[in-house]
Amino acid sequence: MTPAAPLLLSVVSPVYRADVLVAELVQRLVRVLEPLAADFEIILVDDRSPDESWQRIQTEMTRDPRVHGLRLSRNFGQHAAITAGLDRSRGEWVVVMDCDLQDLPEEIPALLALAYQGYDLVLAQRTNRQDSWSKKMLSRTFYRILTYLTETPQDPTVANFGIYHRKVIAAVLAMRESIQYFPTMVRWVGFRRAYLSVQHARRAAGRSSYSLSRRLNQALGIIMVNTDKPLRLLVKLGMLLTGGALLCAGVLLARCWVGKVYRPGYASLIISSWFLAGMLMAALGLVGLYLGKTFEQVKKRPLYIVDE
Repeated sequence: MTPAAPLLLSVVSPVYRADVLVAELVQRLVRVLEPLAADFEIILVDDRSPDESWQRIQTEMTRDPRVHGLRLSRNFGQHAAITAGLDRSRGEWVVVMDCDLQDLPEEIPALLALAYQGYDLVLAQRTNRQDSWSKKMLSRTFYRILTYLTETPQDPTVANFGIYHRKVIAAVLAMRESIQYFPTMVRWVGFRRAYLSVQHARRAAGRSSYSLSRRLNQALGIIMVNTDKPLRLLVKLGMLLTGGALLCAGVLLARCWVGKVYRPGYASLIISSWFLAGMLMAALGLVGLYLGKTFEQVKKRPLYIVDE
């Protein structure tokens, strides 16, 4: 135990389709945490995984009382599961990490050591991500779009993995938004932060549960809950189209004045009508999506429900 070791260190990890990884995850965490803190707790949140993840978590709980398990009533999503674990964490410092062992437990001591240098949170940077080319490309594209829309720099090498002081966790937990995305919530709350380059391992078993459609839906929700810039861009586009229409009207009036009017054609009318109709439908759809998210928020339903 280091001289400034925390009295209690918490580790929160959402679990989904990871029944073959739970035992190794706990074993490696215990080996790392025992010399690092006076006491620790490992909180594993089963996001209603369809495999035997909950049975594996229960087995680890019977073996070690420092392992705590939560099972949600249905699949609420990774970030809601993280919130469920954070709600029950008690440590002065809290580590958040994925369960697939791509986030290496062996990096936790380095994260904590850097945090002791005067930082409230230390984020792990995956400088050499061991993911598929398509996954990395989608991630870079999403973060570039998110950076543009939120006007805040976003780092595609940073995900959930990091160590956070209790006051950072308290600030994040105060954000009870219907759409939870832990990295942007952490960025929004501020505090003194540092970054540490860490090794990123290949997925130990299985494959990611995030399909392309699920990733796109999640990305759309994250953008809509973090910025209203799409609405502002829509207003600017409308003003641009209006200006273009006025300019064309002026040109036509001038040509009519000098007697150079061509015979009107149906093609141009149909194309312009379809274009404007499409723009109106897109605008109404975008506004409707924002209204839908507002509706979800005002219902104030719980972010998750614990079954066991």
